[in-house]
Amino acid sequence: MMNAVHDLPLLVARDEGFFRDEGLDVEILKTPGSGQHASDHRALRDDIFKRTLEASYEDGQCDQFRMCEWGIMKRAVESNIEAGHRPAKIVALGSAMSSFAIVCDPKSNIYEPEQLKSVPIGVSPFNGSHFTMLKMMEGFVRRDEIKWENVGTHRERLDALRAGKIKAVNLQEPWISVAEKQGCRILIESHSTRSEAAGDELDGPTLAKMFRAEARAAAAINKNPEKYAHYLLEEAGGLIDIKDLKLSRLLNAPPVPYTRERFNDNYQWTLGWGLVPHGATYENTVDNRAWQ
Repeated sequence: MMNAVHDLPLLVARDEGFFRDEGLDVEILKTPGSGQHASDHRALRDDIFKRTLEASYEDGQCDQFRMCEWGIMKRAVESNIEAGHRPAKIVALGSAMSSFAIVCDPKSNIYEPEQLKSVPIGVSPFNGSHFTMLKMMEGFVRRDEIKWENVGTHRERLDALRAGKIKAVNLQEPWISVAEKQGCRILIESHSTRSEAAGDELDGPTLAKMFRAEARAAAAINKNPEKYAHYLLEEAGGLIDIKDLKLSRLLNAPPVPYTRERFNDNYQWTLGWGLVPHGATYENTVDNRAWQ
């Protein structure tokens, strides 16, 4: 796992004993993520397969991982099309949903997304902040008018924004709440869904047990998000407390099969942005074996 907002159902399923109830002994491998307040740039390397989480999977240290839907699409497609990678399949539309927001400094006199036409927006490339920024902005300006810049981790992005080094950045929770506390202005925000990826070593019945436990965890979080908010507060490194965190942004849903229609829509979208190579099919990228 990288960031709590992506992996909250995983953490809750472990801590509440939901995995144990399914007869599973799940080990969670924590790797640096851009949302951790003290994170370095190991999760931001240009070669995605050398980033810490992906490298851990490539080396066999873990057998299953989750990211934003388009990040999993990119990694699953490339691992199955390009030589030299451990193949990973999309095995579910995942349980966690992240909230992302494009924010600006109120001194910038920017009030709406259209004012960011041809203005670089701070993200980290090939991560959720990159993909969701494209999704949000293409509803307001032409694709060729959407610009982005690698501004590092969430904390580094927010620092750069406050220092006037960039006019807007895309942030996930808990950094949206940190930005709000510091007086930043939200221009647009949206939830984005996680996807789950796994290697062939994890069979369908085992994945089904994992997903049932995560579904219970998602329901528990939605019922009482404040109980589990400490995971996100820890990632903010003391910059906010519970009263500053907007709990309505913590939205989770049970894992479900990844449909052919969903694959076609999202593969074509990532392909249209030049984010993935040609040649992927539903059959060589998706395996809903947990429901077979």
